[in-house]
Amino acid sequence: MASVIRETIPLEAAPNSPPRPARRPEWLKVQAPHGETYEFVLRLMRSKRLHTVCEEAHCPNIGECWGRGTATFMILGDVCTRSCRFCAVKTGRPLEVDWDEPNRVAEAVRAMGLSHVVITSVNRDELPDGGATLFAMTIRRIRELVPGCTVEVLTPDFKGSIEALRIVIEARPDIFNHNVETVPRLFKKVQPQDRYEWAMATLSNAKKLWPECVTKSGIMVGLGETWEEIVEVMKDLRAVGVDILTIGQYLQPSRYHLPVEKFYHPEEFKELKRIGYELGFRWVESGPLVRSSYRAEAQARALSRVSQSLSPSL
Repeated sequence: MASVIRETIPLEAAPNSPPRPARRPEWLKVQAPHGETYEFVLRLMRSKRLHTVCEEAHCPNIGECWGRGTATFMILGDVCTRSCRFCAVKTGRPLEVDWDEPNRVAEAVRAMGLSHVVITSVNRDELPDGGATLFAMTIRRIRELVPGCTVEVLTPDFKGSIEALRIVIEARPDIFNHNVETVPRLFKKVQPQDRYEWAMATLSNAKKLWPECVTKSGIMVGLGETWEEIVEVMKDLRAVGVDILTIGQYLQPSRYHLPVEKFYHPEEFKELKRIGYELGFRWVESGPLVRSSYRAEAQARALSRVSQSLSPSL
C-alpha cells in the first residue's frame, strides 16, 4: 500500500486560524510556577482528586499563590454548563455530583494549614439548585475540620434564584462573592448565557437574606468597555451594597477566546481604585494581575468580624 504524505501546516500559518493572543506589556509578565511549596500543593490536589480555578482558568498568579501555600478550590467538577468566551474552564456535560468532595476539600484545607479559604465552582445549570447544596456542605465541613478558618465563596448566579442563594447564605460564609465580570453592553458577547440582572439580583439578595453579610464582586477590563461603563458598573455594585471590589486585566487564555482590546496601564488601575473608595467600597483591589482571590485573606481579616460572630457554633 502506498504511503500517504501529509503536509503539516504550522498553526500560526494555517489559513483562517484565530490570531495569537496579543503580546503582554512588561507589567503583566510573571514567573513560571516552581518551588517546594508549589509542588506540595500540586501533589495534594492530585491526591485528593480536587480542582482549583488556579489551574482550570489559567490564573497568572498560580505560581505566587501556590508558592505561598494557598489555592482557590473549584467544586462541582471541572466541566461547566456555560460557555463564557473569556474563560478557559471546559464546557460540556458535567459528571454526577461528588458528594464526598466537601470532605476532601476540608481535608486539603487542614493539610495546607489555611486560615482563610476561597471556594468557587463551575456553573451547574442542570441541577435544580445550581449546586448550592454542595457549597453549603463545603462551608460546614471546613468549619468542622478547621475551626476558626474563614470561608469565602465565589458562586454562580443561580439564574437569579433566591431559593438557591438562600441555601448558601444560611451556611454563613464569611464573604459572599459573585463576579459581574463585565459591563451590561458586553454581557451577551462575553458571557452569552449570563444576564446582568441575574448578577445584580444575586448580590442584592445576599444582603436581603443576611444584611450583615460581607459581599464582593469583580470586573475584568480590556474587553472593549469604556471608562464610563466601568464606573457605572461600580456605581451599580455599590447601589446593591457590595463591600469589596476587585478589578483586573482580562488576559486571553487561548487564540480561541475573545481578544484583548486594551491593556490598561497600572496608573489607570490606581485611578479606578481611587474612584472605588470614593464611591464607598470598604475594600478595593485594582491592578493588572488582580483576580477574585487576590489578598482575600487580608480582606477577611479586616471585614469579616461580624460574619464570624454570627457564624453558627459547631
